[in-house]
Amino acid sequence: MRELGITPAEFGVLQSSFFWLFAVGALVVGALSTRISVRVLLPALMGVWILTMVPLLFPVGFGLLLVSRVVLGFAEGPAYALATHVVHSWFPPEKRALPAGVISAGSSVGPLIAAPVLTLVIATWNWHAAFLVLIVAGLVWLVTWFLLSRPSPEETATGAEAAARTPTDWRLVGRQLRTPTILGVALLAFVGYWTTTLRVSWLPLYLEQGLGYDAVTAGRLVTAPYAVAALAAVGAGFLSNRLIAAGVSRRWARGGLSVAFVVAGGLAMYLFTAVGPGAVQMALVTLAFSLNSAAYGVALTLVADLVRPGDRGAVLGCLVAFYSMAGVIAPLVLGFSIGDGASVAAGYGHGFAISAVVIVVGGLLSLVFIDPDRDLRRLNRTAEAVPE
Repeated sequence: MRELGITPAEFGVLQSSFFWLFAVGALVVGALSTRISVRVLLPALMGVWILTMVPLLFPVGFGLLLVSRVVLGFAEGPAYALATHVVHSWFPPEKRALPAGVISAGSSVGPLIAAPVLTLVIATWNWHAAFLVLIVAGLVWLVTWFLLSRPSPEETATGAEAAARTPTDWRLVGRQLRTPTILGVALLAFVGYWTTTLRVSWLPLYLEQGLGYDAVTAGRLVTAPYAVAALAAVGAGFLSNRLIAAGVSRRWARGGLSVAFVVAGGLAMYLFTAVGPGAVQMALVTLAFSLNSAAYGVALTLVADLVRPGDRGAVLGCLVAFYSMAGVIAPLVLGFSIGDGASVAAGYGHGFAISAVVIVVGGLLSLVFIDPDRDLRRLNRTAEAVPE
């Protein structure tokens, strides 16, 4: 912001631009996953990520930075859906929540490591050097993927191979997407992703500009929500599996549990705008920006429970395309709230309060739709009715 002379509203546009083609990427690559192995698509995406960061090693203007973020968003849009698709293919339905939670935790463990490391790199050199670190990390991931990736049991099973050779029935995919449970999961993921977007785009600046911490301290404090998010994601997956084993319905063991985490995070977000600076406020900030991460892996397991393996990538891609719209809206809401506030701190407080209401209301509403056992019976009847 200082180097390019960017205002808070313009910074909000930059952060929002990452999501302009996020949905398009999720849809396009999700559809390709019905034809091309995910083990090919994932490294291809990483290759694009690396290429978008190369120009940022050098001095750039606002326009080039904007284009770089738009292309990066297109390539990152499908990543979580494809990673979830992979892990679902390795485990039976009743055991998917925990490994899905581990995948979700990865999106918190990465920033948990990166935030202090990149803050140190930026403070020692400059922000361009941080992108060099990320490029090297991407290249290491690529090499590791090619060395370690293997076909899943679902891919190697004879029946799954036959299903993979059968063209995707997009009519059935459409019916699956319109089931109330999947619509409920989409709404829950939307409000959950609202929090994720604010955590990525505005939390470090909020700690510095809104609460008055210096940049290095803010870089350390921002790791707390990521640490709690990683633990919560794995813990939620473990708890969900235990509830299923104990005979609790999937509506509550998967849906109710996910909603509880998202709503609790939204309440914490509203509360931290109402209390003064100190340990209590930081605890609420940590909960507000971490509890939503516990919901993703568990909630998306409901999709695997309802959708055929051959359609899973496409359906997950459509869900990501929908909930990523929160990534377009949330940074703008906060950016313009800051710009219109009586002070920077007041603008942050107003923007986070609005976000909290959206999150709590959307989370509670999603539970009205979620009932996987009911919808599975409907989908089975629909599938039997589709002509060969």
